[in-house]
Amino acid sequence: MKPINVGLLGIGTVGGGTFTVLKRNEEEITRRAGRPIRITRVADRDLELARRVAGDGVALTDDAFAVVSDPDIDIVIELIGGYTVAKELVLQAIDNGKHVVTANKALLAVHGTEIFEAAQKKGVMVAFEAAVAGGIPIIKALREGLSANRIDWLAGIINGTTNYILSEMRDKGLPFADVLKEAQALGYAEADPTTDIGGFDAAHKATLMASIAFGIPVQFDKCHVEGLVGLESVDIRYAERLGYRIKLLGIARRREHGVELRVHPTLVPAKSLIANVEGPMNAVLVHGDAVGPTLYYGQGAGAEPTGSAVIADLVDVTRLHTADPEHRVPHLAFQPDQMADQPVLPIEEAETACYLRMRVADQPGALADITRILADNQISIDAMLQREPDEGEDQTDIIILTHRSIEGRINDAVLKIEQLPVVVGKLTRLRLEDLDK
Repeated sequence: MKPINVGLLGIGTVGGGTFTVLKRNEEEITRRAGRPIRITRVADRDLELARRVAGDGVALTDDAFAVVSDPDIDIVIELIGGYTVAKELVLQAIDNGKHVVTANKALLAVHGTEIFEAAQKKGVMVAFEAAVAGGIPIIKALREGLSANRIDWLAGIINGTTNYILSEMRDKGLPFADVLKEAQALGYAEADPTTDIGGFDAAHKATLMASIAFGIPVQFDKCHVEGLVGLESVDIRYAERLGYRIKLLGIARRREHGVELRVHPTLVPAKSLIANVEGPMNAVLVHGDAVGPTLYYGQGAGAEPTGSAVIADLVDVTRLHTADPEHRVPHLAFQPDQMADQPVLPIEEAETACYLRMRVADQPGALADITRILADNQISIDAMLQREPDEGEDQTDIIILTHRSIEGRINDAVLKIEQLPVVVGKLTRLRLEDLDK
């Protein structure tokens, strides 16, 4: 049977991994797909690198637009990244009637609605398993494996860099800045780590998962994002004493009047499976009304794990290459004319439990003033920890865990607590999720 011809845009880490795995497992992949899949053209600015990876027998160019316009190419793999040139290339490939496979979560989180609409009109597929959680097949699970379910919520460790940093801070008791430098030296963090430690990478991925889980348009601009900057080792230690660990989670939750979509450091029970995902690994917990909680765990980055997801998409597209477009799995799981108009709720309307740490003067009545403010804002206390001041100290830490409450109420209470004469400086607030319902 005639092979499927693939054009690869970018043969860096993921592109190289994709090429290597496709070549190594060629026979097995052909048996699964029903016909050979071959990368016949590669575009990369570094032609010397491209030749070293691809070898002979593959046409090389530094002009990516030549690849997306090549009439012999059936599928384009976009691994360039970014919002600008990548968007032009993807839309041009679609306009030329080519299917697209991409690992570009930023592109789809920001411009996904436009790209999916263009693909729908041209009757081609845009596959993006590799865009979320590397080698973990979470997109396929959400789009197909859990299609019988009404998804209630999902929560994921979907950025390996930040999970490595948090694991090292907990294990070694080191401050954030020191662990970040270590992560950069080991190659887990980029020279400019802003996208990772700022939470934006996780937010791109959470946005895509929320759209598939709930059948809503892609709305990255509505996602609430907080990263690790400012997180202190002392809070990791206090969380441990209270039976929790801190993870940077991407969370999407269905509510009666909309959807919560947020990324932030989160306390989770230390005995939970997701709390024990360490180092650069990823995990996503999905709760469906029929199946209950399901956990997806594995390597969230790297050449071959991500290449594995790219090739899985190639196989899917190859199988459906000649299928009626109306009978393919929709890009965001729901039929395009059945997308919901549920709004993404502002963070002030989110419902969460909280960890509150405050430095207070060690004097009578301090705790009573704090608990009164919480009660006035209809916030109930779940647990409390008060550190005994060292000899000669006149200040101490009070840590309070609250029950679930509306974020707006917690914000109001925090402002009032910070204005108390007994409270020194700013209060530290982290969100808490039990992930049990």
